[in-house]
Amino acid sequence: MLIRIGHSPDPDDAFMFHAMTNGLIDTADRVYEHRLLDIESLNQKSAQGEFEVSAVSIHSFPKISHHYSLTNCGASMGEGYGPILISNSESNIGEAKESVIAIPGLGTSAYLALRLALGDVQTAIVPFDDIIPSLQRGDYDFGVIIHEGQLTWRDEGMYHILDFGQWWQDRTDGLPLPLGGNIIRKDLGSELCSSIAEDIRHSIEYALENPDSALEFAKQWGRGIDDDTNRRFVGMYVNPRTIDYGPDGREAVRRFLAEGQKIGLVDERFDIQSMEFIGE
Repeated sequence: MLIRIGHSPDPDDAFMFHAMTNGLIDTADRVYEHRLLDIESLNQKSAQGEFEVSAVSIHSFPKISHHYSLTNCGASMGEGYGPILISNSESNIGEAKESVIAIPGLGTSAYLALRLALGDVQTAIVPFDDIIPSLQRGDYDFGVIIHEGQLTWRDEGMYHILDFGQWWQDRTDGLPLPLGGNIIRKDLGSELCSSIAEDIRHSIEYALENPDSALEFAKQWGRGIDDDTNRRFVGMYVNPRTIDYGPDGREAVRRFLAEGQKIGLVDERFDIQSMEFIGE
């Protein structure tokens, strides 16, 4: 059967799904196909239940939890690093709070982290790969960058204001910042959902055990980054934590969403404690 996987056009997602979408592991009669969209589009597509499997922002998961369950593998978590608030000139958090900040989408975990850290700030939605160019053009003075921009901002002449992964780790006594996860549509049934989750885990393990070919495949979505930057970025977000959230990873997800409920960005009716992680 054909199973569509929606994922971001970035190296870490491509690295994770390399083996299962290229026939490098045994997936029985399950055939997987890439569908590449930016993360905010994936959040919106998931609200409609469009793809059988998808990457999604943890921030957006409560809105789609009636359609999907999270898998216990495939997490993108920042271990003291994550989306970064940058500026096109030397500046500070106080000035950022008084300005319009370019963000990659209201459903992204980067936006929730921004609001938790800075409060009710003004924002403008800009495609993730146009945020740095928009600051270079002077359209905005501040922006929140995700994906490989977290490694390349300095080369683009930008200035560092705040790393939300470090901010979150300090706030929570060491928890990782939960950014993205993998979801499977519930109507496939529990048995098939479990099999798909196993395929995802095996695909991640295969890539980690055979990194060279997976990195070469992933580089196609790095927007011109060199091999070293590609390897560094993938290593940030595909690691043992990606195979299994772990107890503290699952706690981080629940804490992040609970903090979102406190400021009204996550539906207070969502039962955080009953969240299922397929394959836990």
